[in-house]
Amino acid sequence: MSMKPAKQQASDPEKRAPFLESIKSAAPEQDVEFFNGAEILIKTLTDVGVDTVFGYPGGAVLPIYDQLFDCHDINHYLIRHEQAGTHAADGYARATGKAGVVLATSGPGGTNTVTGIATAAMDSIPLVVLTGQVPTGVIGNDAFQEADIVGITRPITKHSYLVREVDKLEECIREAFHIATSGRPGPVLIDLPKDMLNTSGRYTGSKTVQIPSYKPTTQGHYTQIAKAAKMLSEAKKPLIYAGGGVILGEAWEELTAMAERHNIPITTTLMGLGGFPETKPQSLGMLGMHGTWYANMAMSDCDILLCVGARFDDRVTGRLDGFSQNSRKIHIDIDPSSIGKNVPTEVPIVGDVKQVLPVMDKMIESPSIDEWWDQIHTWQKEHPLKVPKADDKIYPQHMVKMISEVTNGNAIVVTDVGQHQMWAAQHYQYNYPRSWISSGGLGTMGYGFPAAIGAAIACPDRDVVCITGDGGFQMSSYELMTAVEYNIPVKIALMNNSCLGMVRQWQQLFYKNRTSYSVFGKNNPDFVKMAESYGATAMRATTPSEMRDVLEKAMKIDDGPVLMDFRVVETENCYPMVPSGAALNEMVESDEAAQQ
Repeated sequence: MSMKPAKQQASDPEKRAPFLESIKSAAPEQDVEFFNGAEILIKTLTDVGVDTVFGYPGGAVLPIYDQLFDCHDINHYLIRHEQAGTHAADGYARATGKAGVVLATSGPGGTNTVTGIATAAMDSIPLVVLTGQVPTGVIGNDAFQEADIVGITRPITKHSYLVREVDKLEECIREAFHIATSGRPGPVLIDLPKDMLNTSGRYTGSKTVQIPSYKPTTQGHYTQIAKAAKMLSEAKKPLIYAGGGVILGEAWEELTAMAERHNIPITTTLMGLGGFPETKPQSLGMLGMHGTWYANMAMSDCDILLCVGARFDDRVTGRLDGFSQNSRKIHIDIDPSSIGKNVPTEVPIVGDVKQVLPVMDKMIESPSIDEWWDQIHTWQKEHPLKVPKADDKIYPQHMVKMISEVTNGNAIVVTDVGQHQMWAAQHYQYNYPRSWISSGGLGTMGYGFPAAIGAAIACPDRDVVCITGDGGFQMSSYELMTAVEYNIPVKIALMNNSCLGMVRQWQQLFYKNRTSYSVFGKNNPDFVKMAESYGATAMRATTPSEMRDVLEKAMKIDDGPVLMDFRVVETENCYPMVPSGAALNEMVESDEAAQQ
């Protein structure tokens, strides 16, 4: 990349003199090169390994876009809405483990990123969000397109910067990426006043990042690990409960080795799917509100519970006073604030799960748990995941299972939020990490399609299937233009049931079937024509045989996005289900049971 030093501004030599003298005194033997802030930004992004940025231009960030015009080291993708751009960066981050980067202008550009930032914060996803800002001289004056984006996003960012000195810009960027990707990952925002992008300053190229007040603990306490290992060795009914921290900490190999070596049953959260291969006999699948019967019962009946990189959220625990009452709990997490926050823990271990698990594994003497496995196998036999009998209709469960079959379980599956998300979690078999991408904590509709675009850009050699609903898809369908423009081969499996399925299910079961504003009926657009109007390939299926034909054809198309409109049974509900206010072992498996 050609990066020429910016010319020094001579308009106000008196103001620049002290700055120049400070530079000379700091490095008297060196020639000082000056770059404007936009150049420093691009150089530093390249230095820290950024190769992809999702953005939308505007007045406050035009100096950055001027630099991007000639930049060959960073691929910029023009998205159609800043929220979608933040979701795309989020999908990129989840698929790679690297920080996703999004660029937005000041005011509404920045505020449009808020939902995407909150989505990433809730799921601990590393993002660096670059927002333009009005010049420093008018900050606070209600200038055109001014918004206090640092203040607005403070509760949903891991850290944030407002750059007021161009000589600190490089340091801010390097720190931002370090903070976003280390410890418990999360989003970091850098607010960039326009005058800082045009002002000349120095660039050091220093790769060292020193933040004395920020030192995440990675090594677990040896005595605590030994206590945990002793408890697991003596357990009669042990259970491993693994969350998204296994994925974020890249500890799937260590987790799999430990569970297999000691034959301990393991269940994963929604965010932990793929952290342990579901083809392994130790896998009980997902637990929680729509988890498997046997995973939830094992959680309720175990005597030693090892929580690895999860936070005991309400969708996992159900009613807290009824949660796993007879178990002693071990909790490994890199974030000390997550331990004991929701559920008391007998053995807390603060540390990186990738480092803690191998140490613990070596200390465990495999427990004798044949009777425990007998009980689990009985639950599995008596309460399998229910799938409707096949007929001439497309059932959502069959749709997901067929996608799993056609892709051989090797695709990256990205979802929106709702019934389709739960069916995708239940019926697609996840055997690889970073193969499941979904909004867990915030539950953001409209997330799936742009996140799938980000994942497809990150992993061009893998199939990416976006399983979405007709409600969520319409919240970001405009990104079809992005996928078409950049020839991104995302496969969109649209579960079209003409309603907001999860809302309708709750209204049916708990509100006397008063489906208030949750049914679209015939008001949905023709999704095939919509996709074709953007230049995408589109197909429709209304029967199981048509569905297989459409899926097989779609998976062979590598030229741009493909939308598959699957007309599924509109009244199908998602089970098992833990009703609101119920304990985890108070699941229901049918409409009749839920309404009792």
